[in-house]
Amino acid sequence: MRTALVFHKSYLEHEQTPTHPERRERLAYTLDQFMEEGIFDSNFVKIVSPEIATEKDVLAVHTQNYLDFLKKNSRSGGVIDWDTVIPVGLYEGAMLAAGGAITAAKLVADGIAENAFAMVRPPGHHAKPQVGAGFCYLNNIAIAVKWLQRERGYRRILILDWDAHHGDGTQWIFYRDPTVLFISLHQMPLYPGTGYPEEVGEDEGEGYTINVPLPPGSGDECYLMIFEEIVKPVAYDFRPELIAISAGQDNHFTDPLTSLALTARGYAELMKRTKKLAEELCDGKMFAVLEGGYSVEGALPYTNLAIVAAMAGLDTECIREPENYMSLLNSVLDPNAKYRVRSTVEKVKKIQSKYWGCFIR
Repeated sequence: MRTALVFHKSYLEHEQTPTHPERRERLAYTLDQFMEEGIFDSNFVKIVSPEIATEKDVLAVHTQNYLDFLKKNSRSGGVIDWDTVIPVGLYEGAMLAAGGAITAAKLVADGIAENAFAMVRPPGHHAKPQVGAGFCYLNNIAIAVKWLQRERGYRRILILDWDAHHGDGTQWIFYRDPTVLFISLHQMPLYPGTGYPEEVGEDEGEGYTINVPLPPGSGDECYLMIFEEIVKPVAYDFRPELIAISAGQDNHFTDPLTSLALTARGYAELMKRTKKLAEELCDGKMFAVLEGGYSVEGALPYTNLAIVAAMAGLDTECIREPENYMSLLNSVLDPNAKYRVRSTVEKVKKIQSKYWGCFIR
């Protein structure tokens, strides 16, 4: 199997409110797009049902008190914060989402699939050990990475988080861990207000956190610059055994919660380069977990399609937004953002040159 698409119909059942940005149509419309474009006709992409995460899996990341809190509030409903409500049945849905991430990791680690995309809900990268936040309850990608370390003996894993919002939960979990290199590309200023270049990790994990904030209006050119000048050289220094991607599609120029300007073609190119990096460094072992992306009636299905097609090695040249979207791109894209991103890239290189030889001039 070339690319496993981990999905379960129960992922469509999670709902905070009908108008919440993180709603079921994110996946429903994506599946419709996949079927319309014939993504499954190639036999390169196969849908795989997820396993359910166990408490042991989840407790490798989250505290028992927090897990008990989710269980209790899932029976009658509850609240974590103003945008992270606990609907009835949340616990079971969150455990299945975490299990989807583990399933994707397992398929790749065991050589059943070349790579995998866990198309799960609810997302996870804002969830910390003791609390959820930002639409997230359990940190799906962290749970999967911990599973790989515990069950398959992985010693060096690269997490690339390109969600528009900084993955503060994932950073927190691995901030002192030198076996996990966490690289985040995110908009700043934006929720949750973390992810400055000076946040580099602590204790044994110092140098294993790399944050690259981008200004509003940053587009494809900015992301590819960061990939070539920071992600790629550091990955070569780190030599990961596997690459895990927190794949947030809220960098897209149509997203209602952010102000970035990535296109579907930009996502495809970003994934192509990540796939090539995985092939060069870790026998192609790579999996992705869906995080954000809220242009539900707009471009989210196109960006998910672009990513999965790139993972499967299919032609992505024809994947692009409808023509009537282009005027919006022109209004969001800031042609001067690349100069500010250049400055940030140089700053990150200077800070990280203490830890990575690739940045020593």
